[in-house]
Amino acid sequence: MSDKQTIEGLLRELAPQALAVLARRFGSFADAEDAVQEALIKAYQTWRDPALPERPLAWLVRVASRQLIGDYRSDSARRRREYLAASWQQVTGEPLPGRDDSLTLLFMCCHDALTPAAAIPLTLRALGGLTTRELADAFLVKEATMAQRISRAKATIRADPEPFALPTADAYDRRLRSVLHVLYLMFNEGHVAMRGAELGRPDLAVEAIRLTRMVHALRPDDPEIAGLLGLLLLTEARRPARTGPQGELIPLDEQDRSRWDHALIRDGVALVTAALRRHRTGPYQLQAAIAAVHDQASNYADTNWAEIASLYGALERVAPNPLVTVNRAVAIAMVDGHNAGLEVLAMVGDSLEGHHRYHAVRAHLLELAERPTEALAAYDDALRLVTNTRERDHLQLRRARLRSA
Repeated sequence: MSDKQTIEGLLRELAPQALAVLARRFGSFADAEDAVQEALIKAYQTWRDPALPERPLAWLVRVASRQLIGDYRSDSARRRREYLAASWQQVTGEPLPGRDDSLTLLFMCCHDALTPAAAIPLTLRALGGLTTRELADAFLVKEATMAQRISRAKATIRADPEPFALPTADAYDRRLRSVLHVLYLMFNEGHVAMRGAELGRPDLAVEAIRLTRMVHALRPDDPEIAGLLGLLLLTEARRPARTGPQGELIPLDEQDRSRWDHALIRDGVALVTAALRRHRTGPYQLQAAIAAVHDQASNYADTNWAEIASLYGALERVAPNPLVTVNRAVAIAMVDGHNAGLEVLAMVGDSLEGHHRYHAVRAHLLELAERPTEALAAYDDALRLVTNTRERDHLQLRRARLRSA
């Protein structure tokens, strides 16, 4: 790994922490984000591995604070200048901040006044480091539209007189759904990136798990929080076997399960088992239960596909989503045959015509059903839509194998 790659990884880890410190100290999320971005640029231009600052986070906070103070000194508002000057005295020369404001920043981004469509991308940008373009791709909107959405969200938070604080009990309950959805999407982007040369972004997945652990610590008896944490752990457990020596994608049926992280599997199974016993089943618990069935199978052939199909059916009833139906189609194909799976898949063909996963699953099932001409056409549709390089390589390989068979 090059020096620049090492520094990029460190900056991605430190950016949300620096943003949280500045937002708390200076009271403006939008201005803090701009200042942190400037500090990150300076760090990238000047830092060298291994000659990094002794305390990199403190360096970012100091440089970003100077940027923020400089910006505000040009304002005409005397009262605000005096307030910021006082804040700067607290920052200058202060040791590395001992508190972790990530959880506060997470709940602030999921503010009551924001719709999920605004809160989710704002949080993914602030805590996950996703770019505006990546967010636009994830939400299937134009980049300019996403930029406006984020700008309006920051303006809404700026209008809050005391935005940087953990919410009250009532506000917590209102924000929790958005918080969990954000963490779920953040992990998914880390598991399989929307675009790029690598299959996933492990740093993002690890951060999503860390934040979910913090939310779980706040409410350890909430079964859906436990379900989400269990789901993330059970999915992350497979990461060591998901890619080959060159970073190529290895599908579930070909993975070396001895390389899975069995400690994470044990923790995940324990979480979802305890959550389901509370008999308040939600979508994250059901997804975690599906992941647990996969992870507990000694090999792909021994997977309890009937149980997985049943769990996906329950998930469709609790949280209807065409991608859930795609996954149920795979399970049905394993239980009742590939043509049966294709019949289920056809139910969501119209709504997922522009999604590469639908076409990839259809191609696979058509191939297994010995319908090669249709399968090749479906692989072509999937290749036209996929944006992740590793997924594209995998689909091209499968198509080439089918064509040469």
